[in-house]
Amino acid sequence: MGNLANQAIIVTGGAAGIGGALTTVLVQRGAAVVAVDVNEAAGKRKEQDHSERVVFLKGDVSQESVAKQAVGLAVSRFGKLTGLVNNAHASTQKPLMALTQEDWALSFGTGFNATLYFMKAAYPELAKSGGSIVNFGSGAGLRGLILQASYAAAKEAIRGLSRVAANEWAKDKIRVNVICPMAHTEGVEQWKINHPEQYKESASQIPLNHFGDPETDIAPVVAFLLSDDSRYMTGQTLMADGGSIMLR
Repeated sequence: MGNLANQAIIVTGGAAGIGGALTTVLVQRGAAVVAVDVNEAAGKRKEQDHSERVVFLKGDVSQESVAKQAVGLAVSRFGKLTGLVNNAHASTQKPLMALTQEDWALSFGTGFNATLYFMKAAYPELAKSGGSIVNFGSGAGLRGLILQASYAAAKEAIRGLSRVAANEWAKDKIRVNVICPMAHTEGVEQWKINHPEQYKESASQIPLNHFGDPETDIAPVVAFLLSDDSRYMTGQTLMADGGSIMLR
């Protein structure tokens, strides 16, 4: 499942965390990857580990010029672009009334705007032979988690954008789907160390009883959405969250 041979894919935030896991797994499954990230050290390591299949681009995804640069890099290095994963997103956790204009700008700039910019930049290449876009939503938006207003709002905006693009771009054979992951990231690991009881209680509320591993639980779902195995799926939201949210 999820064979990605001969694919060239952009992954935003592709140097570390979930994005880093995505880059690793996509390469393992045969893809070439342009990893876009502000983390230069991690990005260079990815590039060195997979010198023929990964090219790192240091860039701020909230800048539209970076999206255009990433697409150009994919075409110049790999001859094409067949997939896009919009994973990058930065935000601050504060009560709704405490969020500043800068907080809102950060979340929508790196989340919604970045997703829009990369989708628009990728469209001409993806339309050439049909391609797949995987955007990242979040259970924070579906549930309305406290302290997550700017993040949740941007994530739900991304889901709305994805559904419209799925309808408009279906004629071009471009598929657009959304994944909402619950992953054991570096941040979750620190939380587990510092607040083990809170972590244990939270994990126990997940039907499958654990946070997902980025490489073995989350990345394969993204690979599936990028592959021909999901060729008849578009406009969908897939919950890779251990059953925490069961969409009706």
